Amino acid sequence: MVTIIGSINLDLIAVVDRLPAPGETVSGDDLQSAPGGKGANQALAAARAGAAARMVGAVGRDAYAAPALSLLKEGGVDLTDVDESDRATGVALILVDAQGENVIAVTAGANAALAPERVQSLAIAPGEHVLLQFEIPLASVRAALLAARGAGAVTLLNTAPYRKGAAELLGLADFVISNETEFDLCAEALALPGARREERMRAFAAQTGRGIVVTLGGDGVVAAVGDGWFSVPALAVTPVDTVGAGDTFCGYLGAGLAAGLPLEQALRRAATAGSLACLKPGAQPAIPTAAEVDEALA
Repeated sequence: MVTIIGSINLDLIAVVDRLPAPGETVSGDDLQSAPGGKGANQALAAARAGAAARMVGAVGRDAYAAPALSLLKEGGVDLTDVDESDRATGVALILVDAQGENVIAVTAGANAALAPERVQSLAIAPGEHVLLQFEIPLASVRAALLAARGAGAVTLLNTAPYRKGAAELLGLADFVISNETEFDLCAEALALPGARREERMRAFAAQTGRGIVVTLGGDGVVAAVGDGWFSVPALAVTPVDTVGAGDTFCGYLGAGLAAGLPLEQALRRAATAGSLACLKPGAQPAIPTAAEVDEALA
């Protein structure tokens, strides 16, 4: 079982020729909507990877709630612990340029209503894998990490989006998943020693006894766990849209570890899935199935 505690959004995606500078208006020729939110994206990725996935989060009592949950429901994710809030369903406003790069603005809405006492009340089994991100209140992330540790679960913490004060939570997770920018910010906040990223990653693993995974986009992924060092390449692709790649990686990694895969194999499957997610527009619609990942790996 993989339990994902996090955000549920509806994404509104505009395709533009190039991303605007501050104060600039650019023209676009396409507008789409799709289910999103880092928590929901990762839950669907875990389910498509073959895991039994449970989503914990909140949506509003509005017209955006049903479409925000539609692909999770279709994908067989357990939605029993998704609450209704008086606040609006979260929305992400996304601009994607012709090269597949993006800028995103998020309104938290109901995601901000996921309180610490709510996650503390969850039934979590020993050995269960619990995956979190930073699109819900940091107090709730802390409460969930402590509750999961007390229950004997394995925790994975994705540091997206980076938030001030979040670095102090990293040592509470069994595995931390960051992109390059997020890890560098965390390393600075934690005053990790070393001139190079690898040195700082190894220092984090040594100081905390936790694993650190850093995604490098087209250059793949590196990880430091104990005295071990892992480097896994990404699949060579021409990206259409990179919006859901990181979330796909996280969901697949959680599913792989929950299935008992060795870390290096779980990293390889997750990196391949993340690369495949760049080949289609949108976050959840682009998440590949396990069969597609198997074919790419073969």
